[in-house]
Amino acid sequence: MQTITALFYIFSAVLLLASFKVITARSPVYAALYLVLAFFSAACVWMLLRAEFLAISLVLVYVGAVMVLFLFVVMMLDVNTDSIREGFWKHFPVALLVGVVIALEMALVLMPGFDVRTAPVPDAAALSLGNTKLLGIEVYTKYLYPLQIAAVLLLVAIIAAIALTLRRRKDSKFIDPSEQVRAKKADRVRIVKMPPTIELPAAPSEPGGEKA
Repeated sequence: MQTITALFYIFSAVLLLASFKVITARSPVYAALYLVLAFFSAACVWMLLRAEFLAISLVLVYVGAVMVLFLFVVMMLDVNTDSIREGFWKHFPVALLVGVVIALEMALVLMPGFDVRTAPVPDAAALSLGNTKLLGIEVYTKYLYPLQIAAVLLLVAIIAAIALTLRRRKDSKFIDPSEQVRAKKADRVRIVKMPPTIELPAAPSEPGGEKA
């Protein structure tokens, strides 16, 4: 057995074990950490397949940004795991059957793409450029318009998410800086001239209880 083949089976076994622990871990923090391990194992498999760009993107985007944010959110929230895990093992056989069917369908669709016998042989100039540069040239030349459309759709989704969550509360207090700049002394302070009022001291009462 070659070294690359042995590493592939090791990383694949770790990936499957970590994926199973994600859905069976009792603590959501441990589940998130197992998911990070699964992403790292998948990135190692991509590296063995010489897909460096996909491996680095998986580590930077999912592990470095999404999973770290998700982990902090899970640690800060008081998640009731007992109510979430109710009925898990009861529905596990059905979920396993659906997962196997989906995996077989994906295998039937993707397996023809991994047939190396029908793959075109790249020339020496293409091999010298590297996988990442070739992918960039392909994306920004042949698939430039679909890339721009996807970017616009993502921008619309970001704006919509911000607009849905940015709601003004009735009890919130805020100050408009432009009104503060335009404020004048006459608008804030009014000087009123009033005559002085002098109150006389009260007369002392006599021993009999009557005032003088």
